[in-house]
Amino acid sequence: MCDGDARRALSALEIGVLSCPDDPARFTLEVAQDSIQRKVMNFDPTGDTHYDLASALIKSMRGSDPQAAIYWLARLLESSEDPRFISRRVVICASEDVGNADPQALVVAMAAQQAVFEFVGLPECQLALSQAVIYLATAPKSNAATVAIGKARADVRSGRTLAVPTHLRDAHYQGAAKLGHGVGYQYSHDRPDGFADQAYLPEERTYYVPTDRGLESEIMRRLEAWSARRKGGNDAS
Repeated sequence: MCDGDARRALSALEIGVLSCPDDPARFTLEVAQDSIQRKVMNFDPTGDTHYDLASALIKSMRGSDPQAAIYWLARLLESSEDPRFISRRVVICASEDVGNADPQALVVAMAAQQAVFEFVGLPECQLALSQAVIYLATAPKSNAATVAIGKARADVRSGRTLAVPTHLRDAHYQGAAKLGHGVGYQYSHDRPDGFADQAYLPEERTYYVPTDRGLESEIMRRLEAWSARRKGGNDAS
């Protein structure tokens, strides 16, 4: 509860001992709590409370409730939770629950984690964590990126392995040209609009389906436009 401040711990101990003149050796939890003048939380860093509070924080950010999210962050901090653990949960939430609806969320979360890990300890690092938690809670939400990698990895594990198309294979090593590697590959940046109509998988698969929230609405518009050009064979040259 003293956050590594030995002077504060010794002062609390002295106050506690002096407050029990009849039995100074009886230094109980209640005496310690009164001496430190700070509420002692019932918290086990390896038990249910640890995971319940972390779960409440994540679900509140996902549920777009900044008031609840800040409360659960405060509960974790007041319970002496390692701020590095909290920052890792915040980073995960940024990708899992906000994703490309607001890609800046991951930047904010990573900046908070860097502040916690490398620059600022308690109590000041609570400011970076608070900013990141509020940003995530108030950002538009999408789990499309989470769903996409889950579906793709499930396909890789359980389905037939797809071969890399010949035109996408590495053509830099000696002998690659004789195998036809890279032949027919269209360099996207050579096209006026940076789009080359060519196959990147040997068969059609759909993993990433953007939502209509935040930046993903714009991503959806781009994907639909590119898909229409592929189907119509209407690539610009």
